[in-house]
Amino acid sequence: YSITNSILVVLFLSLLVISILVRNLKRDIAGYNAIAALADEEKDEDLDETGWKLVHADVFRPPGTNPMTYCVFIGTGVQLFLTTFLAVVFSAIGFLSPARRGSLMIAFLVLYMLMGTVAGYVSSRLYKSFRGRQWQLCTVLTATLFPGVAFCLFLFFNIILFFMHSSGSVPLLDVIIVAAMWCCVSIPLVFLGAYFGYKAETMEYPTITSTIARAIPTPPALLHPMVGMTVTGIVPFAAAYVEFFFIMTSLWMDQFYYVFGFTLIVFLILCITCAEVTVLLVYYQLCAENHRWWWFSFFTSGSTSFYTFIYSMFWFRTLEASKMLMTYMLYFG
Repeated sequence: YSITNSILVVLFLSLLVISILVRNLKRDIAGYNAIAALADEEKDEDLDETGWKLVHADVFRPPGTNPMTYCVFIGTGVQLFLTTFLAVVFSAIGFLSPARRGSLMIAFLVLYMLMGTVAGYVSSRLYKSFRGRQWQLCTVLTATLFPGVAFCLFLFFNIILFFMHSSGSVPLLDVIIVAAMWCCVSIPLVFLGAYFGYKAETMEYPTITSTIARAIPTPPALLHPMVGMTVTGIVPFAAAYVEFFFIMTSLWMDQFYYVFGFTLIVFLILCITCAEVTVLLVYYQLCAENHRWWWFSFFTSGSTSFYTFIYSMFWFRTLEASKMLMTYMLYFG
């Protein structure tokens, strides 16, 4: 049922995206070609034409808000995506097994460190295309922002578990090993990837960005960016929510999870669904003459995590967990 539900959602979205884009683009291109064929005096009368072509000189303008942070998030996102994808693939073909205690966690840590090269390369290449000058700070943030926050949370909870004499606390030696792996392997690999990213040629865009940014008209209520960034996450979540139940059960109820083949299929379906929804909504934003699409595209797909968190809040009630504060901190932290 889970796979069938996800595949039907993807097929529906694919047909919807293809039909809308092909029909609208074909109509728009035909209209622009018709204007190009007119005489000069006739063109002047049709200059009030609206659409995505009017923002061609602004569509590749760097984001006006926190471009460095955007590059850091994109590089970290690519790192997490490749880590998760490779770990699920290795589990699906039998290289990793939950029966071997700790093998999956070790694989995640090792793959995450190795993918630091890709994170540094992607963030630096993108930041260079934005003509950023603080490339050292961008590389440092890529190497330390997400893993630093995750490690501090892990250390905080581990210290509390240690003073509560819990068997779930990690020994000090293992904490030092993880910190050494981060500082001595992951961070240098990020800088190595950033070195090659800054040495590579700057990405060339097909249009020239104008000096003055085009004014963005007031969008209709349904095309407001906040609506798209908050509502559209429901669709990718609906394609994979059934599989979330089995994953959460395996994580929190001490059950072995073996169906990584289904997990791989659902993971790919989730990625395809996020991509299709984002492409469709960015197209509508460009048609509304809104050229600020960088952060919009990021949060459109990223809003899926918001609905996943809400689902985890409702699922927590099925655990019948203890009323201790530490239980809530470990689960939601």
